[in-house]
Amino acid sequence: MEQEIIKLLDPDLECIRYKLKNQQVIFEVKSSREKVPCPYCGKVSSKIHSVYQREIQDIPIQDKQTIVLLNTRKMFCSNPACDHKTFSERFDFIAPRERKTKRLVDKILLTSAKVSSVSASALLKESSIKVCKSSICDLLKKNAIHCG
Repeated sequence: MEQEIIKLLDPDLECIRYKLKNQQVIFEVKSSREKVPCPYCGKVSSKIHSVYQREIQDIPIQDKQTIVLLNTRKMFCSNPACDHKTFSERFDFIAPRERKTKRLVDKILLTSAKVSSVSASALLKESSIKVCKSSICDLLKKNAIHCG
């Protein structure tokens, strides 16, 4: 069942393990892609430089905070003409360097559009989404163009 949940985020992800810890559901996942396109030049690469783990918050499951530990590969770009010698693997469900999935950001923005950031933070906390008022304000600024 955990595989199906993770595949909803991205069909190229596979669940390595999951656990319930206090009020959290934690999934450790990795990519099953054999080749990864460079986001700068588009050339595909299969040569791995290193792997690091990103901790990403997703929408809650069963009123428990959901954490995705994403094992992200840093790859060598195989295009000698590319300005970037290495790049990090990217996924559609999360923006680069973000710590929340796009669908969680959408939920936060929808909630915060109706009430103050302090109230939104409290409401979201009741729904097992941990986000402080300053993070909500930052998200609103970043996504102002999408909020009308």
